[in-house]
Amino acid sequence: MSSHGNSLFLRESGMGGVGCLQGLQDSLQQRALRTRLRLQTMTREHVRRFLRRNAFILLTVSAVIIGVSLAFALRPYQLSYRQIKYFSFPGELLMRMLQMLVLPLIVSSLVTGMASLDNKATGRMGMRAAVYYMVTTVIAVFIGILMVTIIHPGKGSKEGLHREGRIETVPTADAFMDLVRNMFPPNLVEACFKQFKTQYSTRVVTRTIVRTENGSELGASMSPPSSVENETSILENVTRALGTLQEVISFEETVPVPGSANGINALGLVVFSVAFGLVIGGMKHKGRVLRDFFDSLNEAIMRLVGIIIWYAPVGILFLIAGKILEMEDMAVLGGQLGMYTLTVIVGLFLHAGGVLPLIYFLVTHRNPFPFIGGMLQALITAMGTSSSSATLPITFRCLEEGLGVDRRITRFVLPVGATVNMDGTALYEALAAIFIAQVNNYELNLGQITTISITATAASVGAAGIPQAGLVTMVIVLTSVGLPTEDITLIIAVDWFLDRLRTMTNVLGDSIGAAVIEHLSQRELELQEAELTLPSLGKPYKSLMAQEKGASRGRGGNESVM
Repeated sequence: MSSHGNSLFLRESGMGGVGCLQGLQDSLQQRALRTRLRLQTMTREHVRRFLRRNAFILLTVSAVIIGVSLAFALRPYQLSYRQIKYFSFPGELLMRMLQMLVLPLIVSSLVTGMASLDNKATGRMGMRAAVYYMVTTVIAVFIGILMVTIIHPGKGSKEGLHREGRIETVPTADAFMDLVRNMFPPNLVEACFKQFKTQYSTRVVTRTIVRTENGSELGASMSPPSSVENETSILENVTRALGTLQEVISFEETVPVPGSANGINALGLVVFSVAFGLVIGGMKHKGRVLRDFFDSLNEAIMRLVGIIIWYAPVGILFLIAGKILEMEDMAVLGGQLGMYTLTVIVGLFLHAGGVLPLIYFLVTHRNPFPFIGGMLQALITAMGTSSSSATLPITFRCLEEGLGVDRRITRFVLPVGATVNMDGTALYEALAAIFIAQVNNYELNLGQITTISITATAASVGAAGIPQAGLVTMVIVLTSVGLPTEDITLIIAVDWFLDRLRTMTNVLGDSIGAAVIEHLSQRELELQEAELTLPSLGKPYKSLMAQEKGASRGRGGNESVM
């Protein structure tokens, strides 16, 4: 009876396995049949429609290929630095155009996003965003440490490595205090073009040391003698004074002083915009005028993005070609530095191509790769500009218009993510710190590796969304475990290339975060949609947005036909 039961069970499980395989085979055959029918019925109009729909992506990918080919074709001519700068001018224009839009886009999108949600929904969304940012950053740091430990690219010595550039050392405490200071800018106008940065000056300190006859110190300085009436006390003081020797020592002391650095204080503007948007949302009807103003400003900026986006392929072409032409010696990519570059690429690929899509699939139960395909233009722009902040306008457009992510989510998640969520930077900093330890033959214990992981996670939050900002914050990571900060010059030669890859990872992490938070916040958004009806029209927010999007698409179709 027992053997009969077992055989029945095995037969049923075998039949179940065969059924699953048969179902998979049928689905593949149906998909192949649909693809064949689509190819057979494809007309010239279908091809034209496909090209029109994907024109941005095709032009951007073509720009990257042409830029790389053009750069390698021009390298034998050995252009001067001035000629390369002239050649890169169209790319510089693209950077300036995108940076021009970043400031109003961050402020308007955050204010409208916060004002359109109630405090409870904002709090829950903020908590989900914080958890997502922390989890992905910690995973990225872990992947970086794991890759550099397994591959061990720093095997050997640092004598053969090429040094380039100069690094300014910054104490860890001052760097983190600057981060907190920048969260609360004293002048909002100044925060639009400057951020606080501690500078250092020297002052001469004079110290008086009093030594006794036997050479021991009495103190740093002698206090003035009090008036005494007793002659015996006076004689004792005179005798003691004759038996002592005063020595004046002067030395220089480095002291921190307030200073500033050029660049948008994005962190301060994000904190202010979130608080300002929450206050406007709490004002209800009284804050409607301000809410409408920032909403209109956001819409106007996005229309400007729609114009600039047509110039993006040209700018990306010259940005990439110019950077390749600036490289003095391509041979630096070999040897230890080549292994280091390969280790960073493998780590970033695992995180961007494995971990982030897996998180998207586990949360939304949808295929992540069509989503990533919809983000392709933003990712290529990130590779060209090497700045997650400059890519922000394109990221908004891809998520809202291409993938249909709710604007209330993107307006909150994207500006905050572009400022504080730096998965690629965190992975890179942890990996680079251990690589520098390896080339110095410095064995790190578990406590030091833990310190590197914590510091890299925290330092990535303070990294500005600008090109090669990770090199600045890497000083903090190296200082935390006593590694030589001047050895950062060993990896500067390849940082321009790796910076582009980690910027792509940062942008993808922000975009998947927006989709994940939208999926988890469906209940809050639906409740908000039910409550948020416009008195004049009596229609919910989402239906109005859908109508507006449909009308804009209709206008676009009519224009293209004309």
